Amino acid sequence: MSSPQIFSLIGADAYRELCSQLVNGVAVATVTAPDGKPHGLTVSSFTPVSIEPPLVLVCIDFRSTAVDHFRQEPFFAINVLTEEQRELSVSFAEKPEGRFEDIDWRPGQTGAPVLSGSLAIIECRRDRVIEVGDHAIIIGHIVAGETHPGKPLVYFNRTYRSLR
Repeated sequence: MSSPQIFSLIGADAYRELCSQLVNGVAVATVTAPDGKPHGLTVSSFTPVSIEPPLVLVCIDFRSTAVDHFRQEPFFAINVLTEEQRELSVSFAEKPEGRFEDIDWRPGQTGAPVLSGSLAIIECRRDRVIEVGDHAIIIGHIVAGETHPGKPLVYFNRTYRSLR
C-alpha cells in the first residue's frame, strides 16, 4: 500500500488531485443560443439535486464560451455519454468552436440539442443560476428525459475508465 498524500494548504494542484479520486460519469451539457446555434461542453460536475421537484445541477466555468447561453436561455440538456462516445467527450472538452460539426444530434422536446447515442438525455428548464467561486451553478428542473441501453463513460484519476 502506498503512503497517503496529505495537503495542509489547498492550492489548485492539490484541489485537482483530491477531486481526481472521485469517480464521475461523463456528460455533455448543451444549449441553443438565440440565433439557433447549438453550444455545448463536456462537464465533470453534474449532479442530481432533488426528486420533488426533479432538479439537477451542472457547474460551468466562467471562462467557457457557452456559460452566458446557459445563464440566459430557458432550456438546456444533459447528455450522459456511453463508453463508445469517448471521442465525443474529448471533442466537447477541447474544441474551442465548431463542436457540433459532424456530430449526430437533434433538437430535443425543449429545443435543446440532444446527442444521438447518449445513455441518458435529461432536458431541463433553467430554474436558477448561482455564481460561486469561478463557476456558474446552473440548476435545472427536469421536463423531459430518455434512457438508452449501454455502458456509461466513466472518468477517474484523470483518465477514462470502463465498468467491468
